[in-house]
Amino acid sequence: MNIQKLQAEIIAIYQEIAELKISTAETILKKLLNIIERLVGNQQAQEIELQELRDEVNRLKGEQGKPDIKPSKKPDGDISSETERKEAEANANNDSITDVGAADSEGEIKKKRQRDKKLPKIKIDREQICSLNKDGLPDDLIFKDYQDVVIQNLIIKTDNVKYRREVYYSPSQHKTYLAALPVGVQGQGEYGCGIRALIPILKSEANMSEKRILGFFENFGIVISPTYISRQWTHGYDLFHQEKSELYRTGLMASDYANMDDTSARVNGVNQYCQIVCNQFFTAYFTTPKKDRLSALAVLTNFTPTQYIYSPHARTLLDTFNLSNKARVAVDAQLPVDVVLDESQFNAHLAKIDLLGSRQRTHVAEACAIAYYQQQTDFPVVKTLLADDAPQFKLLTLYLALCWIHDGRHYKKLSPILPIYQDILHDFLGQYWRYYTELRKYQKEPTPEKKRWLGEQFDQIFATVTDYDDLNDRIAKTLAKKTELLRVLELPHLPLHNNAAELGARVQARSRDVSFQTRSGRGTKIKDAFMSINQTAVKLGVSFYDYVYDRVSGQFKLPSLADLITQTAQGLRV
Repeated sequence: MNIQKLQAEIIAIYQEIAELKISTAETILKKLLNIIERLVGNQQAQEIELQELRDEVNRLKGEQGKPDIKPSKKPDGDISSETERKEAEANANNDSITDVGAADSEGEIKKKRQRDKKLPKIKIDREQICSLNKDGLPDDLIFKDYQDVVIQNLIIKTDNVKYRREVYYSPSQHKTYLAALPVGVQGQGEYGCGIRALIPILKSEANMSEKRILGFFENFGIVISPTYISRQWTHGYDLFHQEKSELYRTGLMASDYANMDDTSARVNGVNQYCQIVCNQFFTAYFTTPKKDRLSALAVLTNFTPTQYIYSPHARTLLDTFNLSNKARVAVDAQLPVDVVLDESQFNAHLAKIDLLGSRQRTHVAEACAIAYYQQQTDFPVVKTLLADDAPQFKLLTLYLALCWIHDGRHYKKLSPILPIYQDILHDFLGQYWRYYTELRKYQKEPTPEKKRWLGEQFDQIFATVTDYDDLNDRIAKTLAKKTELLRVLELPHLPLHNNAAELGARVQARSRDVSFQTRSGRGTKIKDAFMSINQTAVKLGVSFYDYVYDRVSGQFKLPSLADLITQTAQGLRV
């Protein structure tokens, strides 16, 4: 029996029971309907798994599996909540839906393009007068004015220079004297600043592979080898590592919150993870072998050597980890209290506790490392971390804020087959996004009365009990995250979603699509450094190329990104 026939029969049965007005039978029917929903969901999951197993069997036999043909339109199972978010934010701005996008024939909302004025942004390099050809025109013509037309153009041409260095010889000194090259090219090999500044642009902004970069240069007559491009990329830009470190430190100091997310990365055939940390002033990238809590903590400190302290806060964290009483007694006996330990010292103490399992050792290490991080003053401490609900982001900071868009996706994953449950889900999602709209309004005009009302409304909405059991489970999970989802009531400037970090993750994803992997630790570090500088420059309105050229040429006329972050943050506080 297909889904449509099953839906029709269930609706008919439900209507018959409703006409009988037997409350007991109706209750039993609702339970049976939820059982059917779960069974159908399990069946669909099993069909997907079965097809995957069939494909794997075919591949093992040397055949091909079922082709993965992408649909030409978005599937009904799309779990993105971006449409709802944009509509809610438009409503919070008292805008109509057309400001976000008009619904098409399928009911989807398409974003309406809003063009900014281009002319004020265009740099005029030269002006040219277009004279009127007066042949055959009246003799009484009177000049009135000019009508301006701006044509944008880009000229790419070589600037190969033969430097003829004067050579002098001193017979008395038996010594030869050679004229120095200009500062920008001195000691930099046979390629000038333009080429050395262009490689990071083509790599980090244009996402070009080294082979394509080679082809680009060869198209303009530059004789260059792939070895030079590769070595220049990995060894020729060391100064930018310090630039990244400075903008990261300054960016964390400039705000009382940070966004964080991660995505996959690959280094020399090994799967790793690219961590993204950002706020309104910067975006920084860090590649780590793991994505556990200690790796996330190392990223927040820019990989400064991990230190540990067994303090009251560490003991509180161990309570959160539910460490057994027997293990707690052993830890109390072995670890010195309120003493800062480096990694080797801490591991030496930990090795003496025989009864700890690997997971318990990890929890003890996490608790002591987090306790030290939150009390140290050598590196900026993130007070509030905005992230998704992944476990590695929890407990790292004093406060955790969760993303409403991530939470909303869980509701979009529900796909009831029965129309009555589809209606229930639709109605609840309406309440969900109307509440989100009110949160956006609160951010614009926060008041104690509105804050109190929003807290009460949250309790009311997410205490809802419906006839749809799967929806009830999801609502209960949202209710349990009330504190983290409503962190914005204490910090109205805090974003309601983690889109900033997710957009940063897309940059790494595009780089991964082109290059697949980095081949060395140096290549990975410079990739992270230039992605950080590029994305931060975008946020600060700085030309990435101009900035790189300024540093590569040794001019250092442009202020550092770290200084610009400080200036921007101070300007917002005024």
